[in-house]
Amino acid sequence: MAGGLVVTNVGGRAAEYNGKVTWYVILVSLIAASGGLLFGYDLGVTGGVESFPEFLNLFFPDVAAQKAASASVNPYCSYDSQKLSAFTSVLFLSGAFFTFFTNPVAKVGGRKLVMIMGGAFFCIGAILCAFAQDLAMLIIGRVCLGAGVGFANQAVPLYLSEIAPAHARGTLNIMFQMATTIGIWVAQWINYGTQNMHPHGWRLSVGLAIVPALILFLGSLIIPDTPNSLVYRGKIEQARRTLERVRGTSNVDAEFADIVEAVDASRSANKMAIFQRKYRPVLTGAVLIPFFQQFTGINTIMFYATELFDVLGDGANAALLNTAIVGAVNVGSTILAIILVDRLGRKVLFAEGGIQMFICFVVVAGVMGGSFNKVTGYIPRKSASTILAFECLFTAGFAWSWGPLGWLVPSEFHNIETRGTGQAITVCVNFLFSFVIGQAYLTMLCHLEFGTYIFFAFWVLCMTVYALGFLPETKGVPIEEMGILWRRHWFWSKVIMTPEERAAFQKGDLLGSGVTTGDHMPANASALGKGEGHLAGQAQSVPFTKAAYV
Repeated sequence: MAGGLVVTNVGGRAAEYNGKVTWYVILVSLIAASGGLLFGYDLGVTGGVESFPEFLNLFFPDVAAQKAASASVNPYCSYDSQKLSAFTSVLFLSGAFFTFFTNPVAKVGGRKLVMIMGGAFFCIGAILCAFAQDLAMLIIGRVCLGAGVGFANQAVPLYLSEIAPAHARGTLNIMFQMATTIGIWVAQWINYGTQNMHPHGWRLSVGLAIVPALILFLGSLIIPDTPNSLVYRGKIEQARRTLERVRGTSNVDAEFADIVEAVDASRSANKMAIFQRKYRPVLTGAVLIPFFQQFTGINTIMFYATELFDVLGDGANAALLNTAIVGAVNVGSTILAIILVDRLGRKVLFAEGGIQMFICFVVVAGVMGGSFNKVTGYIPRKSASTILAFECLFTAGFAWSWGPLGWLVPSEFHNIETRGTGQAITVCVNFLFSFVIGQAYLTMLCHLEFGTYIFFAFWVLCMTVYALGFLPETKGVPIEEMGILWRRHWFWSKVIMTPEERAAFQKGDLLGSGVTTGDHMPANASALGKGEGHLAGQAQSVPFTKAAYV
């Protein structure tokens, strides 16, 4: 497949890196990745409490009345309420807004401070929601939760990418998605356990969000900041000690020199450079990957699986149980992604997951359209079981493809000029379209009915084509040297370089312009231009400028 080259070592000084995966870097990554628990717990708990009668009667009496009058209401429309949708989706609008405050905070206090603030905001939001007496107080709590998720989701993937050695970056970065899926699953079981704790079971479910928030808040206090962050703030000796500890060796001269180089260059970097022509593939990926991740339709399952199973006649108790089963599949499949991502590469998982999700949503649409009686609200047990099975298969496909890779890949392919802005764009787009899906899904289900799943299947097909044809394989490539892949890509090389530049690059004569990972191309660029993937050990090279903190 075009654009699918695997490069195990692109060049520059990366061949001189001696870091290994230590128990310390694993522990630090696990603590940082706990930021995913915030996002996951909220995804899991929100849809469940929306089915609790006491919750609906207090905040959304119109929805409670619709459910009570189910005999005269299209079952697909039982939960169609913009107010109820806003309860879910306002978190993402808040997260998108607060994302753009993370870079200024990181420059002053590092990624560590951003994560601490994320935990603090989420704690405040959990308390406000748990003790909410009216819809206004509930929404304010959701805004605080969104701020916490916005801070955590921007900082954690970058923290993990910076702290991890290149050969294990995929595995360690996916710990964030793993924590997200665990948060979802735990929240679903908590909902299942509190549903009969009348009248305040929903308050317990919502209030327990303070637990993952405290884990992130307290954990971030004890882990080190990244070497990139420390160098940026002038703490050179502490940065080197941290790098030595996370790499498990004192021989970190090459990598540390690259970090210092990169931070020096980043101080004069153009923070709006991502909008320049030479960075169009990076900007496109920063926008399309999170857009496509949301248009898989996964959040229709994570947000509203309980409501869907209730619509299909399972009843509240069975609906919550079915949702927890989907959550268990999500966790198990993410574990599989951790095992496979640095073995098979990103594009294999994108391809398999996309095909699997497409088939599953087409089957779900067909079964719902052919078996569900809108007048009586009845669906045969066999058909309901089929829908549950294929929603589980869909979730599995997402959990080892677009779920983790939707966060991993955008955090990998930026250079020093685009990294901070690019990640902020990625998180913002993710949250904005989470808001759109969260706000629109129940209305779509009411009007499109089973056609809702055909809509999402179409987008899954589009994103699979994009991932296979327009993204390079990033497996094993140091984040400091990603830019070379865009210059070798069958399509993007034509966008970012003139014909003359492409010809010169292919001959190994072009050393400076276009998309690079820094100020220089390696002296052995001729080999890169001719497609030789492994360049470790070349005698003479001009080092790339390496990945920067901002």
